[in-house]
Amino acid sequence: MSSSKNSGTHGDTNGDTNGDPTGTVDRAFRAALYTDDDSALDTGASLLAADPATDTELARRGAEFVAQAWRRGWQPADVVRIVRRELDDTHVRLAAALIRAQAPDDRPRGPRWTAQLAQLEESDDNSPRADRFTHATAVLELYRLLLRLPALEPLEDPRQGHREARGDARMLGRIRALLAKAEATGFPEEAEALTAKAQELMARHSVDEALLDARAPAKDTPGACRIGVEPPYEQAKAVLLDAVATANHCRAVWNEPFAFSTVVGFEGDLAAVELLYTSLLVQAQSAMAKAEAAQRAGGRRRTKTFRQSFLAAYAHRVGDRLRTAAEAPVTDDLLPVLASREVAVTDRMERMFPRTTTTRLRGVSDEAGWTEGARAADRAQVGNRPRLSPRPE
Repeated sequence: MSSSKNSGTHGDTNGDTNGDPTGTVDRAFRAALYTDDDSALDTGASLLAADPATDTELARRGAEFVAQAWRRGWQPADVVRIVRRELDDTHVRLAAALIRAQAPDDRPRGPRWTAQLAQLEESDDNSPRADRFTHATAVLELYRLLLRLPALEPLEDPRQGHREARGDARMLGRIRALLAKAEATGFPEEAEALTAKAQELMARHSVDEALLDARAPAKDTPGACRIGVEPPYEQAKAVLLDAVATANHCRAVWNEPFAFSTVVGFEGDLAAVELLYTSLLVQAQSAMAKAEAAQRAGGRRRTKTFRQSFLAAYAHRVGDRLRTAAEAPVTDDLLPVLASREVAVTDRMERMFPRTTTTRLRGVSDEAGWTEGARAADRAQVGNRPRLSPRPE
């Protein structure tokens, strides 16, 4: 990344703008956006810094880049995630501002999109703007990244309906509260009980949706969302997310280069996966920190291999526990409905991802890390549930 420079040292580029902001922006873009050369970036930033009249046109071009990202299948959270990974906090703030500015001109895209926009509002700050040259440099670096975003699998299905689920908000609120308590407690047994109760509510809600389908077949079809799977130890995290998705009647496909997994399923199940995966990951990080502290206290120095092995064992064992919990029986009249929903999820996943490959976990070589990770997963296990059957009318 180019170092910050004072715009006053670049006054020689202030000539020949001819009072045409559009032309100045075009020249800056030609100089900076199609190369990785820092000197070219400096040239473009100097042109923009020297001409304050370009600000409006520069913002308009930014909105176009954002709209182009949406057409390529990206969503607000995806853009912020990759900007944070590839650039820095200044660029994240710029990207968030662009997305918010473009939103009023965009078409309605559903509650998940709206929630992502709301998170941008929550994360905004009022950091003072840098000098014009530094600001222009950051803008061009951001635009250069946005320009190069490849196409992703679209998450919106044109055949998808939107059945109103008035109970979703209340149910998800209860699950979120249970998982927050599981994350906060310092007692493993309490965390286990709270997580088990949350998984039970998720399963109950999924069956309730199936009951609605059985009584009055719905028009909705499976949807999809992307969940960040951030380094380090992203392989183990992807395995954990896959286990959570499978236990909640969803399918997950990991995109390693862009640090996310796409999860396919019915909307209520998708929300449950997001909540449980986040909670289990928080619990894993807390348990791993405690295990490392105990190892250090015993005079044993642990490294990356310890943490990689810990998380791999945690993901593996949690997957076993979730599969056991997901095997709770249901009444015979619901089996065809649940099977139909599973077929629908698989069909949507295969249409989105006609080609997938299987990845094996790498770097699992620390026996102590594996043992401690398995123990942590045992403490976070979910329990069996009673037989599920239709509720009385």
